[in-house]
Amino acid sequence: MKPVRYLYPILIAATLTASCSAGQKKSAEETPWKYALMAGETLDSIYAHYGVEGENLLRENYPNDEFYRATYLAGDDNNSPKPFSYLWPYSSTVSAVRAIYDATGDSAYLTLLQEKVAPGLEEYLDTARMPAAYASYISRAPQSDRFYDDNIWLGIDFTDFYLGTKDPAHLDKARMIWEFIESGTDDKLGGGIYWCEQKKGGKNTCSNAPGSVYALKLFKATGDSAYLAAGSGLYDWTKTNLQDTTDYLYFDHKLMNGKIGRAKFAYNSGQMMQAATLLYDITGDKRCLTDAQNIAEIAHRYFFSRTATDSIGEFPLIKNGDIWFTAVMMRGFYELFLADGNPAYMDNYLRNLDYAWEHARDTETGLFNSDWSGDTKDERKGLITQGAMAEMFATAALYQSKQNK
Repeated sequence: MKPVRYLYPILIAATLTASCSAGQKKSAEETPWKYALMAGETLDSIYAHYGVEGENLLRENYPNDEFYRATYLAGDDNNSPKPFSYLWPYSSTVSAVRAIYDATGDSAYLTLLQEKVAPGLEEYLDTARMPAAYASYISRAPQSDRFYDDNIWLGIDFTDFYLGTKDPAHLDKARMIWEFIESGTDDKLGGGIYWCEQKKGGKNTCSNAPGSVYALKLFKATGDSAYLAAGSGLYDWTKTNLQDTTDYLYFDHKLMNGKIGRAKFAYNSGQMMQAATLLYDITGDKRCLTDAQNIAEIAHRYFFSRTATDSIGEFPLIKNGDIWFTAVMMRGFYELFLADGNPAYMDNYLRNLDYAWEHARDTETGLFNSDWSGDTKDERKGLITQGAMAEMFATAALYQSKQNK
């Protein structure tokens, strides 16, 4: 499958125009469009290496491994070979396209969404079980589990698409997904959202923190106070039940017997950072801003725990881990920057992304290894890592555009 080339002509023209108006001649690497170009090139590489002839769907890994078994599911969905990716990795391309559109305003990305990304996504839509929702694998295969967090990430993207375009079709999708999310709540453990519809063994930060973000964004989109109440309630529940009070970071889950899964992942704390910032933006409650700033300080120290050196000097480098988690955490840091204007955390993200481009990127394929130091190489490169990289480059471009205003 040939790579799509939506971005370059428009952005290069914009770069040249900006350079001429400033009376200077600059390379793409020196312009505000640098990261947008990186995002577009990464998205091109995704379709070049994960695309399937005659399909809108994508592979899970490159090189493709027909015997690959996913390890992130709740049960036995992964017992048979899968020719296409699961929903979660596929959704990273939805987020990437959304982020690049946000950064560039290029309508070509709405065309890409309409003609390729959304048709592929609809292959996962399950209307046999109500409320309708996206299943973990495509509907032409045997029925698969439905995860609340997988659907929440999509709901956030559709809400953001609506906020950026005012196209009611995106809001309709966001509302449809929210109905499914509401069906995953009850009073057990005092509230909260389950992780998996079919296996309700506990309630996870990865459902409840982004659930709060999702509801608060829906409030911004609609003005419906029910969404504000839901977002605030989910934030309070997660903070009460899953925050480590010794360092402001968040544990992973709470089982139905009350036992806490104490692992700490970047996206969980990042989403609570974003939720707190959104609550501050909506309500003006400075306690929420303080919450977000406290999470940010410790999360940056905890997750950027290695050291690397670039042309400027030493800087904190992200620890090895799931790169998509790093991308979702970046959403929180960017939201916080919009609220308090402190560029330090986002500036370090940009240094990390530059370093990853130089040290973790395979120049032959344009795909990224998960270790940004470049010390280790991935035998298989996951689709979700590449989608996350494209999203982060786009967020970096958006951040730079805000700084240059």
